[in-house]
Amino acid sequence: MHNDSKKKIIFLGCPLDGDERHDSIQEKLALKGARGVLDDPYDGIMEILRQEADPDLWIERGSIDLPGWLRPIPSISDQQKITTKTFVDFMDQGGYESYARQVGDLIASKIFPDIPCLLAVDHSLTGGAFKKLVELYKPKDVSLVVLDSHTDAIPMSVMAGMIQYDIETNPETVHDRNDPFLYDRPDSYNASSFLYYLLAEGVLKPQNLYLIGINDYPPKHAFRIKDPRIKNYVNLFSELKRRGVTLLTKNDFLVSPSKIKNILTQIQSPYVYISIDMDIGARNGVEGVRFLERQGMNEIQIYRLIEFLRTLLWNGIRLAGMDLTEFNPRRALSYIPPREDQTYRIGANIIKKLLWER
Repeated sequence: MHNDSKKKIIFLGCPLDGDERHDSIQEKLALKGARGVLDDPYDGIMEILRQEADPDLWIERGSIDLPGWLRPIPSISDQQKITTKTFVDFMDQGGYESYARQVGDLIASKIFPDIPCLLAVDHSLTGGAFKKLVELYKPKDVSLVVLDSHTDAIPMSVMAGMIQYDIETNPETVHDRNDPFLYDRPDSYNASSFLYYLLAEGVLKPQNLYLIGINDYPPKHAFRIKDPRIKNYVNLFSELKRRGVTLLTKNDFLVSPSKIKNILTQIQSPYVYISIDMDIGARNGVEGVRFLERQGMNEIQIYRLIEFLRTLLWNGIRLAGMDLTEFNPRRALSYIPPREDQTYRIGANIIKKLLWER
C-alpha cells in the first residue's frame, strides 16, 4: 500500500467457535484432546507468512485466550460442555457480542493507529473490530467490504422461520426436522446477524456496506411465496437494497467482473475495512471452513476480487483494518489431504496479494 506507509499490519487471532450445529459438535467430540492438529487459524496462516512476508511490514499480537470448550478442538475435560444447549445458550445470552467487544477493545488498546488484521473462526467478531474502528475514525469515513457466500444480516427469528418453511416443504432439506432449537429463539448477535446489528445501531451506514459474492440471495420465485416466514426473509433483502446496501452475488461476478470493479471504484469514504469470509471459496480448494453447503468461487476468481480491492488501496482509499474468518481448523489441513485443501495457503495468498503486491 502506498498510503499510510508508516503503519504496520498487526495480526491478531481469535479461535472462538461456539457453533451449535450437530455436525460441528460431532467433529469437536471426535477430535477432543487431539494432538498435532492446529487448533487456531492464526497459527495456520502465520506459519506461512513468517516464511514468505517481509517481517518489517507486520507484527504479531497473538491470539485471544479462550476457554477450552469454545475452541475448535476442546480438551477431554471439556466434553460435558460440548452440547447443543450449551452453545445455543452461549449465543442467546450474548456470548458472541461479548467477545466481539473484547476484540474491539484490544484493537483500540494494543493496535491502533496501526492496521489490524484479525484471523478468526467466527465472523461475528468482525462487528467488534469494525465498530471500534468506526469510533476511532468516524462512521461516514469507513466503508465495509465483505466477501462472503452469506449475507450475514439476517436476524435469528427470520432465519429460523425460513428454515422451518424449508423443513415443511422440501423433502430434501438439509435441516433437522427434530431440532428443538429452531423454535422460539430470541434474536441475538451472531455470525448470521452481525451486519443487521451494525446497521440497526447506526454504526454502519447502509451506503457504506458492500456485500460481494453472496450465494443466498433469494431466487425470483421466492418473492412470490405468500408464506409470512418467506415474506419476512425476502423482504429483508429488498429492504437492504432499498436503504442503499450494495448486494452483489456470486453470479453477478461470474457474469460481469467489470461490474464489480466499477462499483468498488465508486467508494467515496477515506477508509475501508475489508472482511473476507473464507467460505467465499468453499468446496473449490477451500475445505477448511465452517459452511460448505454452497460452492464458492475458485482460487483465480478470488484473486481477481482481491486485485480489485488492491486497486482501491493503491488509488487513495486507506485500509482501516481487515480480517479473514470462518475457518474450520478441524478440517483445514487436518484429516483432509493437503493437496485437496488449500484453505490456509489461499488465506495467506489473499493477505500478501492485498497488502504487499503491486
